[in-house]
Amino acid sequence: MQIQEKPPFATPFEWIGGEDKVHALVERFYDLMDLEPAYADLRAAHGSHLTKARQHLFWFLCGWLGGPQHYTDRFGHPKLRMRHMPFVIGIKERDQWLACMDQAMGETGVDPKLRERLKASFFQTADWMRNSPA
Repeated sequence: MQIQEKPPFATPFEWIGGEDKVHALVERFYDLMDLEPAYADLRAAHGSHLTKARQHLFWFLCGWLGGPQHYTDRFGHPKLRMRHMPFVIGIKERDQWLACMDQAMGETGVDPKLRERLKASFFQTADWMRNSPA
């Protein structure tokens, strides 16, 4: 039986550094989408403007990480899969999203232990969001 190491903070939101750090992470994530050719398909799926997507991901991540429930306070339950059904999400899109988020976590200085935990959680969520076999 493997003993899990206790996280140094009560929530991932506290561990990551609160709203300022979540905001920086989201901003870097979407900036990378614009800058890196490796994320071109992911970027194309987001339309011409990223302002709304940036705001919604920030609100969502705050709550998902255990902080303020900005998203649910405004829109109710996230219903992630339903809200993303209009977009083709296959393995390529999932992997680009995960790689972009991992790069953003690295570039914004997310603690390496937290980064590993979040990568696993992001993978579970992103894989669940797939609605295309490819």
